[in-house]
Amino acid sequence: MNFAQSAALEKWEHVGQRMDVFEKTPPYSIYVPNDDQFTIDALTDVEIAICSSPGKGTYPARLITPAQVGVEQRGADNISRQVHNILPEQASADHLLVVEVFTPEGNWSSYPPHKHDENNLPYESYLEETYYHKVNPKHGFILQRVYTDDLSLNEIMSVQNEEAVLVPKGYHPVAAPPGYESYYLNVMAGPVRTWKFQNSKEHEWVMEHKLSESREK
Repeated sequence: MNFAQSAALEKWEHVGQRMDVFEKTPPYSIYVPNDDQFTIDALTDVEIAICSSPGKGTYPARLITPAQVGVEQRGADNISRQVHNILPEQASADHLLVVEVFTPEGNWSSYPPHKHDENNLPYESYLEETYYHKVNPKHGFILQRVYTDDLSLNEIMSVQNEEAVLVPKGYHPVAAPPGYESYYLNVMAGPVRTWKFQNSKEHEWVMEHKLSESREK
């Protein structure tokens, strides 16, 4: 894939290596400021995710290579998952935060349930969020719940391959059924570009319990 970013007079050629997200290798990405223009020339079949939010045009266009994507394992036991930090808080951007998450079959992620729907810094930041899901094999499904403490929002969804879930507020855990791997692309944005969340008080004990069990093994 060739990518030309016209206003900044940048051009990146032969960008991209991953042909399937379930290769689990970090992706190539391009950061493009607001009100800019770009063209993409596909050299092979390609699937492109465009993640956008209102911005200020503060930072110039740039290529984010796989080597610049932080890879980490979060959680333990059956709440473990692999995370690719594509555009984390430490990287330059106006509002966007972008990560992708791989959850093994039978595991949970975005767990313990957590939320970031209040502007209460330094304890919690207000961030809207989207989940774009893929499932391997494709005919499977994953489960996602989005809910608030008072249950005024309380939705449990069976999500198919290549479907998106909007998280305007509340907790939002994900479960991968046995036999099916889960992938999702997380895009978050809010008035302050920082990820501060609060775990569900009912369920936050689970993480410490799992980590303690892992340390004992």
